[in-house]
Amino acid sequence: MNPLPPSRFAAPAPSLVERAREAADAHAVKLALSVRLQEYAAQRYRTPAPNLPVLSLDDYSGIPFLRDVSGIEAYQHRARIRAREGDLFATVTPAASGYEEYCETRLGLGRVELVEAEAIEGPLEVSLACAQGSAFDRIASRARAAGGMVIHPYMGIEAVWNLARCLAERSGVALQVLAPPPPVTWIANDKRLLSDLARDAVGERIVGPMHARTSIEGLAVALLELARLHTRVALKRTRCASAMGNRVYRSSDLLSRTEGEVSELVTAFWRDKECQEGETVLAVAWEDAVSSPSTQMWIPPEGVGLPVLDGIYEQLLSGEEKVFLGSRPSTLPEAVERALYSASYLLCIALQRLGYVGRCSCDFILVGDPNGLFDIRVTDCNGRWGGTSTPMHLLDRARSGPRGMYLAQDFVHSSLVGVPFSEILKRAGHQAYDRYTGEGRYLFYNVGCLRTAGKLDVVILGQTADEVARLSEEELPALLGV
Repeated sequence: MNPLPPSRFAAPAPSLVERAREAADAHAVKLALSVRLQEYAAQRYRTPAPNLPVLSLDDYSGIPFLRDVSGIEAYQHRARIRAREGDLFATVTPAASGYEEYCETRLGLGRVELVEAEAIEGPLEVSLACAQGSAFDRIASRARAAGGMVIHPYMGIEAVWNLARCLAERSGVALQVLAPPPPVTWIANDKRLLSDLARDAVGERIVGPMHARTSIEGLAVALLELARLHTRVALKRTRCASAMGNRVYRSSDLLSRTEGEVSELVTAFWRDKECQEGETVLAVAWEDAVSSPSTQMWIPPEGVGLPVLDGIYEQLLSGEEKVFLGSRPSTLPEAVERALYSASYLLCIALQRLGYVGRCSCDFILVGDPNGLFDIRVTDCNGRWGGTSTPMHLLDRARSGPRGMYLAQDFVHSSLVGVPFSEILKRAGHQAYDRYTGEGRYLFYNVGCLRTAGKLDVVILGQTADEVARLSEEELPALLGV
């Protein structure tokens, strides 16, 4: 990774930073982390290794309930955006024709090696597929020849660490995983564990009203309790992405029902969201938000450096459950951004203390008046690469200088199903961004979804938020002929 720019905000006071570290230490004891992390010690990422090849892979199998994401089997090709000259990236699905040439000759992302592994248990299980067959032999050979390798995954799930162990054994050289070990990965990515840590490391107000329950009856009681105090309430599975594990209820509707009838609603949620027996589910107050900001952080290993803010964004969300559609750089007042940075920094200090390393995104809601009295609540932590950090990283690699205003989103239309990527470039013409000429304002990625879903991701460059919104709504559809 290239060094990230320093934040324009001062870090929180040393006393607050120390409190965050003490909170992390207490959680480490409670969760018995010192024992649980021992099996991952040999492959943990401890110092930058710029001379070693990096294997990037996006294995989404650790995130439940993704079947409704159109084109999800092609998302693994987003790993290409992290791969640099001489690196490898792995998939179990074929690359879209012409996309690698586009990455090399138009975006300047360097020449890399695609390792297409044979799927074993499904199209999302990239790590498992890479741990056997010719793909495994090929990766191990590269690691042996280079004297080591870094694996940079989407998320530090168990399958990634198993792959690293197998490669180390086969190649006889050291393998490092640029991600947190699974016990720490799930502190960040589990809404219950994350909320507990945030409350202790940042402060009580950073987490909104919630109850964690493991039974349908307990959730029904918790929902009714919250409904008496708040206009809307919700149920949340703790490990789902993009709000797919959420369901929102109007309190007036719940309060007009008996406890048994509310239990029936919870039962329907439990069935529809495929909750498992004994699983912890959250009942939360669904506060009215004026914005849903996100901070993009980079966490180096403890002792190597401090967490760095790499951007503050406003998320574009859809529907009452707030499903993620895209993001743009923040236009929020400085006081709000400073509060977001301070909370994110303290939370990431705690995560770093627990053993976290790599990309980390903190999601918030903003309640109140952004120009007056406001509060921020942390709602989620994407302890992984995602829909905001990936296009941010692409833009940093493909352009020099400040990012400026842009919009990152997916673009879907039924008439684009099966359209080749070469045709997309033809339709975009000179408006498709070219790093070497500096012309154009559209950068495309995740284009494998075109084949089955008529979908691709795009970064739209502009001067203002209004301009990029207009380009998204008017010019881009016209260019693509939909």
